[in-house]
Amino acid sequence: MIAAKNKTIAIDTPLAEVCLRRYEKPYNLSKRELVRKLCLSVGLLQPGDSRDVVVDVLYVLLEARRDGKELSSEEVREDVIGLRKNEGLVLNGIASSNIRRQLKRLRDVFLVEKVKNNYRIAEFTRISEGFDEKLAKFLIPNIIERVKEYYRKVDEEF
Repeated sequence: MIAAKNKTIAIDTPLAEVCLRRYEKPYNLSKRELVRKLCLSVGLLQPGDSRDVVVDVLYVLLEARRDGKELSSEEVREDVIGLRKNEGLVLNGIASSNIRRQLKRLRDVFLVEKVKNNYRIAEFTRISEGFDEKLAKFLIPNIIERVKEYYRKVDEEF
């Protein structure tokens, strides 16, 4: 609760949220830059954000998918460290707790799933399939419908 001028208001917690951004078409990008733009496009990364370890977490899981390999959070962390060193990036955000937090964020947008104590790209499928099945066909239409309900209710009230 937040007190504001002798009024108490509740902090609203959304049931679901999706952030989508449109960027230029993905031509002539390195693999890491391509993953970075995907993260920006779905709100996992904010424009101008230098804390971009989520990009590397997704990158190493995409690489592991090619081999049909599940990774523990510690293996993800080790691979992220290697990737960041190879790319000449600072080793910020590589604490185990932060890697687990980034994995959770990737799970929340249906890119990654946890199987026992390991992580993988959801069902080792193409990530575009997961987007189509879970976000585009299910979550986004539900969010749009609820927003429309608010629009209609505001029209009724005003």
